[in-house]
Amino acid sequence: MGSAFAAIAQRRSFFERIVLADLDPARPQAVVDSLGEHDRFGSAGVDASDEDAIVRLIADVRADTVLSATDPRLNPQIFDACLRARATYLDMAMTLSEAHPVHPHEETHVKLGDYQFAQEENWKQEGLLALVGIGIEPGAADVFARHAADELFSEIDEIGIRDGSNLVIEGYDFAPTFSIWTTIEECLNPPVIWERGRGWFTTAPFSEPEVFDFPEGIGQVECVNVEHEEVLLVPRWVDCKRVTFKYGLGDEFIEVLKTLHKLGLDSKQKVRVRDLEVAPRDVVAATLPDPMTLGDRMTGKTCAGTFVTGLGKDGNPRNTYLYHVVDNEWSMREYGSQAVVWQTAINPVIALELLASGEWSGTGVLGPEAFPAQPFLGKLAEYGSPHGILELAPSP
Repeated sequence: MGSAFAAIAQRRSFFERIVLADLDPARPQAVVDSLGEHDRFGSAGVDASDEDAIVRLIADVRADTVLSATDPRLNPQIFDACLRARATYLDMAMTLSEAHPVHPHEETHVKLGDYQFAQEENWKQEGLLALVGIGIEPGAADVFARHAADELFSEIDEIGIRDGSNLVIEGYDFAPTFSIWTTIEECLNPPVIWERGRGWFTTAPFSEPEVFDFPEGIGQVECVNVEHEEVLLVPRWVDCKRVTFKYGLGDEFIEVLKTLHKLGLDSKQKVRVRDLEVAPRDVVAATLPDPMTLGDRMTGKTCAGTFVTGLGKDGNPRNTYLYHVVDNEWSMREYGSQAVVWQTAINPVIALELLASGEWSGTGVLGPEAFPAQPFLGKLAEYGSPHGILELAPSP
């Protein structure tokens, strides 16, 4: 994610310097060398699980903003370090959830982002901003929800995030297009749904299957409920009756995830293997190909979007899908990044540019819905990757 972010940011002029950091300093240095702009990009080594080390790095490089492009396990340390160091914080996935110990498929327990929202007053008191969930989903999908509420609808029944693709990876029987660690987390955790009058509640993984017809040649894909941040973010700022998230996984992918769960290979808890202790999920991640390296074997398009139902501004029933599509051939040709990674990375670049210009501003812990949508949508078009709007027939 960091390297894709850097390649997009390189073409913009809103920042003075970006420092890429990783546990292995050779990795960000290789990215900086590939960019060829050592005056605007630098690299550093840091253990992102060490809050004190992050505070020191922020001071050393004089960063005023930090983007967490790690897996969400490390968000709490980075988030807390930014508050201590008085730096603006952004991430593309919020802090992790914990399932209810007795009723996991009915009631929430620790929700996505609870750790961060519990500290909102601290950020407000310090006059600092933590912008959480600013990837594609969450991120642009949340901006679409805000735009629909402000400009397209007078009353919203449901905001349903719908994600699907027709991506194919040559040469692998099974190869996820995004971090398998994160994919296991969001797909096997109890999905969260929000309803007015009931609040947040959970259901069983892969529940409520529906076939959604995705635009730009992707076609019909079966989507199922998955845990995702939009359901925790959208109701805080957008007036609606229901919020869901459904992902087009496919039968084979779902069966693989179910098998991993049955065998305990999705576990984050370390087990002893001879003289070593290792988490089974980390082993799964290590045995699969790095999604960053799959771009030249991948074909097809990926689509992320927000399906909104309700009444339009004219008072008549309206069903609208606001979406963003990236063709892998285009993203590889233009940026050297595969489609899913590039589609995620563009959004924090845009958000940082809007914060730098003052078009977006705020204090506290805020999601993308807390900001006006139009400047963001304008930047998507300016960056050469505009969103689309599809009007669908209202439900009978």
